[in-house]
Amino acid sequence: MAKNIARYHKLYKDVIVPNLMKELDIKNIMECPKLEKIIVNMGVGEATQNAKLIDAAMNDLSIITGQKPLLRKAKKSEAGFKLREGMPIGAKVTLRKNRMYEFLDRLVSVVLPRVRDFEGVPSNSFDGRGNYSLGLADQLVFPEIDFDKVDKLLGMSITVVSSAKNDKEGRALLTAFGMPFKK
Repeated sequence: MAKNIARYHKLYKDVIVPNLMKELDIKNIMECPKLEKIIVNMGVGEATQNAKLIDAAMNDLSIITGQKPLLRKAKKSEAGFKLREGMPIGAKVTLRKNRMYEFLDRLVSVVLPRVRDFEGVPSNSFDGRGNYSLGLADQLVFPEIDFDKVDKLLGMSITVVSSAKNDKEGRALLTAFGMPFKK
């Protein structure tokens, strides 16, 4: 039985690794930065008033990622936000291996070009250790989401965690995957 390998995973092994080794002047192939995981997070602050929103967020997140999301609960009570400890306030999915590469492929080639007035993702959203985070205003940019079934637009944050040692390596890795950074 042949294992189905993601297009971006094959691209990484065959093209990106040799190019990054030249570009970053790396001698050992094990030092070459690689993707470790992608975390997709939806915070649903209004779930304190409307419990159905969290179900919609979990459903949308599972459609987008192809994986069952984890329910995130409040760690502390906050009276100003009418929030009690243990209340559900978000959903998150951690993608690894094949699903991670497939999600990145769809993000770069389908989703980001569909964002209205898109000029590129900000290049200053690295954390100093080569990891990159970006936010999307709503879930409708994903073609899997049915426009008619969406009650409320929910934003999401996407964090790409890599083994890069610094922002320069992380940016080189994501640029090699085709991430459209602002000029």
